[in-house]
Amino acid sequence: MAETMQFDLVSPERRLASLEAKAVRIPGAEGDMTAMPDHAPTITTLRPGILTVETASGSEEYLVTGGFAEIGAEGTTVLAEAAMPKAEVTQDYLNDLVARAREAQANAKPEMTDASAKLVADMLAAGSQMGITVN
Repeated sequence: MAETMQFDLVSPERRLASLEAKAVRIPGAEGDMTAMPDHAPTITTLRPGILTVETASGSEEYLVTGGFAEIGAEGTTVLAEAAMPKAEVTQDYLNDLVARAREAQANAKPEMTDASAKLVADMLAAGSQMGITVN
C-alpha cells in the first residue's frame, strides 16, 4: 500500500493545494469521511465544513462551502464551490457566507426549505469549528 497520494483542491478562483497527502478528511454531504491512499473509487458531494489534509510535515485545513470530491486509488481531487485556507477566514467573510445562506433560505421554495435550513446550519457549524461566532 502506498503511504501517500496526490491531493488537489481547486476552487473557481484558484488552485489552493496540490501536494502529497497521507489522508484527507472530507466534510461529505452524507457525513464526514477520510480518504487515504488506495481508497476505493468514490465520488461525493461536499457540505460546508473544514477539509483537513494530513501530510508528512503536518496538516493543512481549508474551509469549503460545497462542491465535489473524487477519491481514487491514485489520489483525491476536491472541486469546491468556494474554498479558503482556514487561517485566512475572517469574521466578515464568514458573516457574508452565512448572510447569503440565510437569504437563500428566506427565498427558498417550500420543497427546498429543509435543504436551505441545513445549509445555514452547516455554515454556522463550520464557523463554530473555527472558533468564529456568526451574528
